[in-house]
Amino acid sequence: MSIRLVALEFDAHDPERLAAFWAGILGRAVDGSNRRLPGLFPTDFELRFVSERAPKAALRHRMHFDLTSSSPADQAASVELALRLGGHHVDVGQRGDEGHVVLGDPEDNEFCVIESGNNFLANTARIGGMAGDGMPATGYFWGSVLGWPLVWDQDEETAIQSPAGGVKITWGGPPIAPKSGRNRLRWVLAADGVFGAEVRRLVELGATDLGDCAHGRELADPEGNEFILTA
Repeated sequence: MSIRLVALEFDAHDPERLAAFWAGILGRAVDGSNRRLPGLFPTDFELRFVSERAPKAALRHRMHFDLTSSSPADQAASVELALRLGGHHVDVGQRGDEGHVVLGDPEDNEFCVIESGNNFLANTARIGGMAGDGMPATGYFWGSVLGWPLVWDQDEETAIQSPAGGVKITWGGPPIAPKSGRNRLRWVLAADGVFGAEVRRLVELGATDLGDCAHGRELADPEGNEFILTA
């Protein structure tokens, strides 16, 4: 039995605009009218943008991208590009001397442009990290789901990464803001084994089965973050 991470799904008021923004930031091409950005490398995941009219329920999302930089000039160019494409600066209480820059895309999905020389994200890719709110148990859950080993487990912060490399998925530990509404960003997974058996395995690991959805089955991890399992 195995499960693969294949995509990150965004709820979007204007899927075409949001897809175009991220295509420009990541240097990917939009897949026709499907509003998808295929990965460039085997360890990349696809980005998918689906229409949703509900307003953003939470002040800050539970997940955000950490984008890598090869030099100070590259970081500055990434920030300038994001602003030119419709992004904006976001105040999350940063002091201004952290090194990274916090931005929002045209629909206020937060992301960080990380300074060059960041050792934790070395040898990853353009999307170096997917940073999230969550306790260690959630990191352990996802490591078991994907079969990815822990690459950080200290001070209630955890991170996992595929053995093949690529993005690191991290959980920052407490404090964690209460969940407010359905998450606008969701992982999409593919079951390589028998679908029903994989659903049962996820539930045994600590997931909640939320029932059938348009693309397969929707579940939630131990902290209530929705995700989709497809056959």
